[in-house]
Amino acid sequence: MNDYILKVEGVSHEYKTRTGLFSSFSHKALDDVSFNVVRGEVVGIVGKNGAGKSTLLRILAGVIEPQKGSVWMPESTTRSLLSIGLGFNRELTGRDNAILSCMFNGISMKDAKDISEDIKEFSELGVFFDQPVKTYSSGMRSRLGFATGVISEVDLLMVDETLAVGDAYFKKKAERYIIKKISGKDKSVLFVSHNTKQIQRLCSRTIEL
Repeated sequence: MNDYILKVEGVSHEYKTRTGLFSSFSHKALDDVSFNVVRGEVVGIVGKNGAGKSTLLRILAGVIEPQKGSVWMPESTTRSLLSIGLGFNRELTGRDNAILSCMFNGISMKDAKDISEDIKEFSELGVFFDQPVKTYSSGMRSRLGFATGVISEVDLLMVDETLAVGDAYFKKKAERYIIKKISGKDKSVLFVSHNTKQIQRLCSRTIEL
C-alpha cells in the first residue's frame, strides 16, 4: 500500500524561553521524527507528558513550522486539528465558529451554512449552538470541535485529547463515528490520547514519542 496521505521526515522542534537576564531554558519537543500514514488509517500518537504529541499535531496542522525536517501531503489535502481551546473565537457563537472552520477547510460559505445544521445535530448542543463559545464548558467545546471536524469530512483529522473531556455518552458516539464512518475509507485520523483502551479500540497501530 503506497497511497500515502502524510509523510513526515526528520522533523525536530525545540522551544526556548528566557528565564532570567542571563539565563534561558530549552526543551527539544521533537527530535528527528519520521513516519508515514496511509489513507484510511487511524493511527494513535502516544507518549508521556512533554513527549511532543501536541507539538507534532500543531506542526502537521500548519499552526507552527518545524525547525528541521519536512512534512508532505498530497496537494489540496484538507486537514483539521481538534484541540480544546484551539481555533475557536470565544466571542462568536458555536454556529459561526463551525461555519468559519468549514470555510477554512475549503468549503463554500453556502455549503458551510448548510453543513452547520448537521454539525448542530451531531454535537447535540441544542440552543447553545447559537450562543457564544465563551459560555461553553470544556465538554461542550469538545462536542463542537469534534462535530465540526467529522461533519466537514476533511482528509486528515487530528484529535488531540478532545475526547478526554465531556460525558461518556458523547465519547462513545464519537468513537463509533471514527470506526464506522472514517477508518477504512479515504479519510485518515491521527489520535492523541492517554487512554490506552481508547487507543486500542480505535487505532490500527501506534507511534510512540
